[in-house]
Amino acid sequence: MSAGAAGAAGAVDPAGVAAVEDQAPEKAVVRPPWHPVLEPFVEFLDDPGVTDLFVNGGDGLFVDRGSGATRVARWRAREPEVRDLAVALIGLGGRHIDDASPCVDVRLDGGIRVHAVLPPIASGGTAISIRVPRAADVGLAGLAARGLVDVRGRERLERLVADRENLLISGAGGSGKTTLLGALLALVPHSERIVTIEDVAELRVDHPHHVRLEARQPNLEGAGGVGLARLVREALRMRPDRLVVGECRGAEVRELLSALNTGHDGGAGTLHANGLEDVPARLEALGALAGLDDAALARQVASAIGCVLHLERGRDGRRRLAAVGRPIVVRGRLGIEAVPWS
Repeated sequence: MSAGAAGAAGAVDPAGVAAVEDQAPEKAVVRPPWHPVLEPFVEFLDDPGVTDLFVNGGDGLFVDRGSGATRVARWRAREPEVRDLAVALIGLGGRHIDDASPCVDVRLDGGIRVHAVLPPIASGGTAISIRVPRAADVGLAGLAARGLVDVRGRERLERLVADRENLLISGAGGSGKTTLLGALLALVPHSERIVTIEDVAELRVDHPHHVRLEARQPNLEGAGGVGLARLVREALRMRPDRLVVGECRGAEVRELLSALNTGHDGGAGTLHANGLEDVPARLEALGALAGLDDAALARQVASAIGCVLHLERGRDGRRRLAAVGRPIVVRGRLGIEAVPWS
């Protein structure tokens, strides 16, 4: 292993992993010291351009500054050290990862999201993915300045929030769904109560009345787990003015659609989809997990969701609102109708 910044600073490195960047970061972020578990990554966490970090077992560290992942040439770590690092990172987030639970997601202080997968599920060695939030505090105006939307697009987004339209934000991983959702929720009047539900709490909302609910992993005995579907039901008892599911990925879509169809307007959620035209198929797949047939799902979605905002991330790393649509029912199945935006 190479000697790195973490070791030079005298910090404890629980995995014996060190990292040295080829070039110094452009600008250091002034903040309290990172937890010792994060010391192997401190150079990159302090670099305002870094959005993602990836450790692929003993194959090395890759860093993404918005234009694609590049290998850090001087990173050195053996597979057992990477596994120990994964266990320490997941433990720092209050969860556990082991052979019985080999795939785990956690949120750390500052909104950092860590996902880890152990062998043999990750056949090439322990895989660690770290998402570093950078744009959550810029607001909708800042996102517009970065090219997400133009002036007219920004005004129309603001109107959707003011009109309490139920929104679904779709896009691929890293397209900015959570960032846009947080910016839109910051526009909600301060007299309203926002309740957000997430598998791993990563939404950061600049709002004085924001209640965050986060799913809980079962303990080592398999008891005590609290899933998203139950959290949606619990949230309805908390008198939310805005009900938000950070990412629809399973049976909770049934509870969310039911809530949005029974007077809980102004709600929102996000959905993984490659394109606007793929949204109906993704929702049908989730509806099947919840026991909804295609016809029932189509009626529920068309009634509950007023607008679908689809985001894309270009090869230059810039995120933009690529398409807008409205759910419709076509011959008993869910469809999507594109809405002119500009």
